[in-house]
Amino acid sequence: MEEVRISSAWVASHSNHVKVDSSELERVVDNIQGSIPKVEWNFEGIHYFDNGPLTVQYLFVLDALNFCFWPDKDLDYNHLASELKAALLNDKSALDADRLQSYTGPQLRQLLKWPRVLPLEEERVRLLHEVGQELERSFGGEAANLVKACGKSAVSLVTLVARHFPGFRDHSLYKGRQVFLYKRAQIFAADLWGAFKGQGYGYFYDISSVTIFADYIVPAVLRQLGVLRYSLELSSSIDAKDEISPGSEQEVEIRACSIVAVEKMRELLERKFGKQVLSVEIDLWLWAMGVQNPSLKHHRTLSIYY
Repeated sequence: MEEVRISSAWVASHSNHVKVDSSELERVVDNIQGSIPKVEWNFEGIHYFDNGPLTVQYLFVLDALNFCFWPDKDLDYNHLASELKAALLNDKSALDADRLQSYTGPQLRQLLKWPRVLPLEEERVRLLHEVGQELERSFGGEAANLVKACGKSAVSLVTLVARHFPGFRDHSLYKGRQVFLYKRAQIFAADLWGAFKGQGYGYFYDISSVTIFADYIVPAVLRQLGVLRYSLELSSSIDAKDEISPGSEQEVEIRACSIVAVEKMRELLERKFGKQVLSVEIDLWLWAMGVQNPSLKHHRTLSIYY
């Protein structure tokens, strides 16, 4: 994940539209008195969990589909997670590798109990097929074997996922430099860690290497807290609900600066209060704060990566 940290820091140091406000960052850390509010990973009980390989399969499929809800105002992550859970409870083979390869758009809608075309539906179906095909070809059809192959390293798991599944290769070009963000590959490791409470399939000796998951919600919360400062042009675009192109300078800066801001927060928590906090824990706190705020204004980008 050093690639993520280093390339994000380079973006932040050359950013035109987004800045990290260090004084506001320190104020936020002081206000919480050095303690990140504890948020349980499954705090709403929406995820499937049986403490075994099927949970790993569920999480990998969930994270393959975990992107771009905002074009449909009624669709959200909770619906995706809970309906995939319901599908498994009804039919344990619903997410088998061979089944994943055969889903059509209407069948995916039926699986998720969704009454109309999903945002980026063709891409979602394509990624399901990709996941099913590569799991079958390289991992005996089971995401659990993918996790076993990483040697209990979150960094190795993210590397394996990005190597084998192109739909998880969350890269951008920014001012001639490649930027690595890996939102969905990293969140798979974090979901395993959260679901299995750091044990079994969720044990990674280097979980602290994982950064936050640069999406729509976390940057919007950081902006609301004053930690991220946007240019007038970018602020106006977001407030007007204009679409921001994927891979544009504005979009890459929003995501990269969010990662840098939370890395600075981690460092500040340790330096001022002696608290060692995982980026995963900070992300959970910020994301939970964001989804509970219906008036939150986030950027709008059509992307398969978040």
